[in-house]
Amino acid sequence: MRHNTLFLAATAALLTAFGSIKADACSNILVTKGASADGSCMISYAADSHQLFGELYFRKAARHAAGSMRQVYDWDSNRYMGEIPEVARTYQRVGNLNEKQLIIAETTYGGREDLWEGEGAIMDYGSLIYIALERCSSAREAIETIVELSNTYGYASEGESFSIADTEEVWVMDLIGKGNYGKGLLWVARRVPDGYICAHANQARISTFPQDDPENCLYAPDVISFARERGWYEGEDADFSFCDTYAPLDFGGMRGCESRAWSAFNMLCDGQFTFVDENGEEITRPAMDYVQYAMGYDKNARFPLFVKPSRKLSVKDVADAMRDHFEGTPMDMTKDVGAGGNACPYRWRPMHFKVGEREFCNERAIATQQTGFWFVGQSRGWLPDHIGAVDWFGTDDAATSYLTPIYVCTKKVPECFREGNGDMLTYSDDAAFWICNRVANACYKMYNYMAPVVRAKADKWENDHIAAIPDVDAKARKMCRCRARRFLTKYSVQNAQEIFLQWKELEKYLLVKFIDGNIKAQAEDGSFITNGNGTNIPAQIEQPGYTEEWKEAVAHFHGDVIEVR
Repeated sequence: MRHNTLFLAATAALLTAFGSIKADACSNILVTKGASADGSCMISYAADSHQLFGELYFRKAARHAAGSMRQVYDWDSNRYMGEIPEVARTYQRVGNLNEKQLIIAETTYGGREDLWEGEGAIMDYGSLIYIALERCSSAREAIETIVELSNTYGYASEGESFSIADTEEVWVMDLIGKGNYGKGLLWVARRVPDGYICAHANQARISTFPQDDPENCLYAPDVISFARERGWYEGEDADFSFCDTYAPLDFGGMRGCESRAWSAFNMLCDGQFTFVDENGEEITRPAMDYVQYAMGYDKNARFPLFVKPSRKLSVKDVADAMRDHFEGTPMDMTKDVGAGGNACPYRWRPMHFKVGEREFCNERAIATQQTGFWFVGQSRGWLPDHIGAVDWFGTDDAATSYLTPIYVCTKKVPECFREGNGDMLTYSDDAAFWICNRVANACYKMYNYMAPVVRAKADKWENDHIAAIPDVDAKARKMCRCRARRFLTKYSVQNAQEIFLQWKELEKYLLVKFIDGNIKAQAEDGSFITNGNGTNIPAQIEQPGYTEEWKEAVAHFHGDVIEVR
């Protein structure tokens, strides 16, 4: 996918005494149809980078003449990589979904550095995703295509975890290249059992895997022998662990990455992990049994790859999990002194700092300030393909932005999400990315009071449209394909533009209501309460000050100077 902005690689390592904590880093949640409330397969994705501009990628279906070539550009940097033969027909893709209801997302985990981009390799991870979306109609076909392209043209990125779903199956795929040891991929792909969910966040998660079950597990024929040749593995084949061999775990991999997958499971399973153990028995254990692993303190307390949620999950459940800041856990970002006086669950980078000889890390939650775009993709097999694929799409920080439904059959994307409508160095008053950043950055100043206002508005929008979608689907099903596409295009575009305009008004409202740390009172009809003298002077102003934790910290460190005597 060609970009007009630079995108910092999602695994930029910050080397500390604890290991490497990924500063940008993405998060994925994978939901099988048996685990979803409506029978859809879902994948969520937050594309997080300090240099990625949030826009909705759009490529129409096309037919290509024999001998046509497709140019390949590195997704992160826009660097020209080379070209490959084009196929006769490509599918339409909108974001990370295509018209055949295929969804592909990723998180980058890095892994062994000597297996990164090999000489002459041209297939970076982003190009693999978007080319597969253009060429494939199922998850298994996408896996085959990703492997074939990499083996033919060389893999030009770091270690990746891919999330891949179609109308029936959801797969997680851990992969890494061979560096200059050879061309192609080392990989394992596992099908998420129906009724279960998976999550990954910049740490390879597939450990041991069934080697005689092609219905549920696929892998490179040399994935074990390659490791033996390098001297990285000496045990029995049955005990081979992909993640432990190709992405050895350290503190950063647990605290900065696995913590997010653990937290997603904790929320969606209501604190109880149900999974199949090594004996094939389904058991349930408290999520807190694994918190020491998530916090980076106990490598032996690794939580399962797949868990069964405690309830059937909706789009809203998954979207809200993407808004997490570890609330209610020992890593809760709203509670420590780093949250400032208004419980702000964000920590500016870098990811580590020193006090004397000791080194510390800032938490990295699922919701983060540097999100470019995020989505919850739905593949709904009970509907025709031109209706079934829906990209619930948003830009910037998930906790203070909205998702709006975009049907993947759309004939165009909304102006607020259009590629080229602004970039990281060019402000656009018409771009959702910029207005969502304005709202988010406003909230960071007085988070415990402002963010709930924003969240309530996002919740209403999302809940209203989740409730409306079945009726929209039903109307579209009564139409011919061409008319349905026009109808669903209008629905997608108009609604995206409507909530964009609402967010512009929301930013103005936040400024008026919360200016200078004050909170102006409002009447039941929403109007601001004045002194009644016709001059719009506010009559009731609350000055809430700071949290108790902040006051105690200030008193402790500076009380001898500011104490009233």
